[in-house]
Amino acid sequence: MTVRRATPADRPAIRDIARRSLETSYSLSPQAITSAVEEWYGEDRLAETLEDDDRLLLVIEIDEQVVGFSESTLEETVVFEESQNSQQKAMLLWLHVDPAYRGEGVGTELFERTRDRLHDQGASSVQGRVLAENTEGNSFFGKYGFTKVGRREIDIDGRTHVENIYIETPSGMQELALDDGTTVYVNRDESDRGSLAAFHTVYADEAGTDRYGYYCGSCDQLANAMDAMGRIECDSCGNSRKPTRWDAAYM
Repeated sequence: MTVRRATPADRPAIRDIARRSLETSYSLSPQAITSAVEEWYGEDRLAETLEDDDRLLLVIEIDEQVVGFSESTLEETVVFEESQNSQQKAMLLWLHVDPAYRGEGVGTELFERTRDRLHDQGASSVQGRVLAENTEGNSFFGKYGFTKVGRREIDIDGRTHVENIYIETPSGMQELALDDGTTVYVNRDESDRGSLAAFHTVYADEAGTDRYGYYCGSCDQLANAMDAMGRIECDSCGNSRKPTRWDAAYM
């Protein structure tokens, strides 16, 4: 199996695979599938995607035949507004495999190579999206350590569908440099559920004995504000944790 960047010559294969993959994985009408393929993978749209430096379109080949593709985006997000420090976040939008080649490790190889390429391009985290009705796709993200953090509604041919959002789950204690030169430590294995994504506990020391605050997993910002009832809300994205109990150690 060979994974490489897509070229203009791959456009017919990409549209064909997308169509057959959607027919197999989703209970969409033929008209909805045709409309989706034309909207997402029409000639003009694919030409824009191939020329966009912030988009990554990879194909996987077996015996020089394209049997799958993935589409991802990279976007820059500000971590600390005062210093304009930023980082790259990636979104895996679609991963389609020709139904005739499923069960042969094609999807796994394409997924792993896509994730590696996104990290190589500077992505600090990878998110994924999959329609809620795609049981196989949702299980796929869970298999590779992604956590479901939210959902949204999308329109396909005039009908509303629910799309689940997953995020790659890092583990362990990770250093975080603040604007004043201080280093704190985000414990990715210790978190509380938020409305959009998890809040990870932040410590002032690597040993994890001196609690500093929280880190919002939705927008990658510190969220230190907590009210007397234990409610946390991120000022940047609105992610919130419901009140639990009073604990002065969190302040």
